[in-house]
Amino acid sequence: MVVYMENREIFSTITAIPPVFVRLDGRAFHGLAEKLSLKKPFDERFKDAMVQVCTALVAESGLNPEFAFTFSDEISLYFVKLPFNGRVEKIDSVTASFASSTLTCALGISYPLSFDARVIPSTPEFALEYLASRQNEAWRNHLNGYCQQALIEEGMSAKKAAEQLKGLPAKDLHEMMHVRGFNLATTPSWQRRGVLVYKKITQKEGFNPITREHVVAERSAVTVDQDLPLFTTPEGQAFLRSLVGV
Repeated sequence: MVVYMENREIFSTITAIPPVFVRLDGRAFHGLAEKLSLKKPFDERFKDAMVQVCTALVAESGLNPEFAFTFSDEISLYFVKLPFNGRVEKIDSVTASFASSTLTCALGISYPLSFDARVIPSTPEFALEYLASRQNEAWRNHLNGYCQQALIEEGMSAKKAAEQLKGLPAKDLHEMMHVRGFNLATTPSWQRRGVLVYKKITQKEGFNPITREHVVAERSAVTVDQDLPLFTTPEGQAFLRSLVGV
């Protein structure tokens, strides 16, 4: 009797309908920070490598996401057209493996890295809410990172510092650094608000040698924005609406 193996691939036909987000998260990257002696709480070399991964995903992977939003070890990709006919298993596995290999090359390391991936159904309106929530998470990550590092430098263990900070409101974390003479609002924008890599249409004037006319052509260029507006403000909402086409 012939057994067709594809019949046993029970999840291979699950598909998604665009638009969707694909969120990638680094797996056990705390070990990577130790191996590379990354600066704490934020390391510019690692940020640049993550931006390189996002740029490759947007411009070189063939997956064709509209943009990538990243902070810490997380990347959110937004798709309005899905590769692989929307097959979730294929989308997750290829985006995660592409990101892992690209980051390995960007950091110049010889040991494996891995991301996990998940597909999140969206609508253009939900995309605004999603991106604002991820940027809020970037801010919370920023607060926790500086506060935990401050406690560690004062002699507390990493585990004890994490326990002390767990569940504290953002205003308390901000005040904790303020009494230590450090204003978190002065840190680089990419640490507080994340980085966006997206396609931007630009116009370029050229000359048509056949018609001998000056013409204006549209070009798509990848833009890296490390000074984002706060997504919950009117300016930020207007920016997001233009980004997702609402």
